[in-house]
Amino acid sequence: MAARRRHVIAAAAGGLSLTVEDPSGPGPIRCHVLYPTEVPASPQRFGHYQPLLSMQAPPPQAVLPQVVISHGNGGTPWTHRDLAIDLARHGHLVILPEHCGNCVGDNRLAGTLDNLVNRPRQLSRVLDAVRAHPPLTICAAAEEVAVIGHSLGGYTALAAAGGQPIAGPHETPEGRCRPVPVQADPRIRQLVLLAPAAARFAAPGALDALDQPILIWAAELDVLTPPAEAELVQQATAPGQTRLQIIPGAGHFSFLSPFPAALDRPGFAPAQDPPGFDRLALQVPMQQAIRQFLQIRMPIPSGALTRL
Repeated sequence: MAARRRHVIAAAAGGLSLTVEDPSGPGPIRCHVLYPTEVPASPQRFGHYQPLLSMQAPPPQAVLPQVVISHGNGGTPWTHRDLAIDLARHGHLVILPEHCGNCVGDNRLAGTLDNLVNRPRQLSRVLDAVRAHPPLTICAAAEEVAVIGHSLGGYTALAAAGGQPIAGPHETPEGRCRPVPVQADPRIRQLVLLAPAAARFAAPGALDALDQPILIWAAELDVLTPPAEAELVQQATAPGQTRLQIIPGAGHFSFLSPFPAALDRPGFAPAQDPPGFDRLALQVPMQQAIRQFLQIRMPIPSGALTRL
């Protein structure tokens, strides 16, 4: 009988940051990339957040499964820091773009057609840039990519994967619904959607081009992107293509990492959950479910972690 391969978990997540030019957009895209490393981590400050990372640790000389995490409207990728670090330690190359024009510190395009156009393109731009960045070229050589998106990041994932969205009248200069011109990225082969903003794909046929496996976690008590938006995706895709789980008692922001004390206050909605819901307790099972889903089509290459 063949011996079972031992799954190696790296001691820490390494990281580096880069700036990606986007001539068609409102400005350059700030991007952070995490990967497995054995170099000890320490707290690193990114605004209010202090994830445990080993910044500038050498990336492994191995091809790693790539995962892009698209944050929500006006957000930051560091609200997904626990998930990102967990994926990196388990052998993934995790790419964390800050959506220029729609992130913390630069939210000038929120609610506009331009933002709906920019976000999917920004995913493709950062994928190109990471692969062209010499320290990461080997790690980023895989042709298949997964995208994880929360809220408007879920819209971003669906649009970049081939969905055909329609902007609402409140998002267009003329005040009428109109198609959003987006281009599919053929590298995207898996989607994980967390409380996705999917209503823009309600038109018949809007998701017909998607053939990727999709995992959705929706929140039962979500008043911003109700579970009906996740159900729309499941109903519009092929039977068995979309796995949907609705988390009892959860709210829209319950999938984010717990916030630091400076932000965990009643007036800051992203830090709040419905009464009685334990956001911290959700993190590990959510991470495990996402890892298991990603490994269906993107197994960690043999020896990737042992060649650190």
